Amino acid sequence: MSETIRVRKLRIEHGGRPLVDIAFEIGRSLALVGQSGSGKSLTLKALLGMLPESMRCELEVESPFGLKRGETVAFVPQNPFTALSPLTRIEAHFDGISPEKIRELFAMVGLDAALMRRFPPELSGGQLQRVVIAIALSRGPKLLLLDEPTTALDPQTRTVIIDLLTRLQKETGFRMLFVTHDIVSARALCDEVCVIREGKVVEQGRMDEVMQTPESAYTRTLIEASFATREFRR
Repeated sequence: MSETIRVRKLRIEHGGRPLVDIAFEIGRSLALVGQSGSGKSLTLKALLGMLPESMRCELEVESPFGLKRGETVAFVPQNPFTALSPLTRIEAHFDGISPEKIRELFAMVGLDAALMRRFPPELSGGQLQRVVIAIALSRGPKLLLLDEPTTALDPQTRTVIIDLLTRLQKETGFRMLFVTHDIVSARALCDEVCVIREGKVVEQGRMDEVMQTPESAYTRTLIEASFATREFRR
């Protein structure tokens, strides 16, 4: 996993107005951190090729492999409750994957194979997020894009999912781009961080260094807000 994915240029415009203008690198794991409206989701959509046609996108990427959604790149959305069709059995969401392979994937993410026959509303939030992660890993991706995957979960389940992702990365070797507003959760999962505000990079570097000595006042605000939220929830 020594080769780095370099997003040398990502510029997104709408109606001639710049929305995102950033550059960053993904080594083993990168957290892209910012508040709502900072450009995080647009960045993900650009990498997935899912921006609306009304937006103009300039994307220059240097990668050891091609970035192709559904093959080398997989996506874990924010809310597991809305990611799956409630009227479709869990196993049917694994398009083209054999039952044997689904059982293997369920074992990887710590789920009982019997849940394959259940419907999404019959599972807990943590179970559904494990299912979504299993679906993302079903094609053996080289890069996993995660859009606030722990936001809809309670604190205990959030920790379980972060530990699961850490283990899966060690076992399978995928790279990871973790998009979140919660820099404290990101710290538990990522080696590096890129902080963005209003479509611009305000700070980036090694996660521990940024957490201990943030150079930007905006970064300090994000850190303080994340810790304050945890104290409040306790």
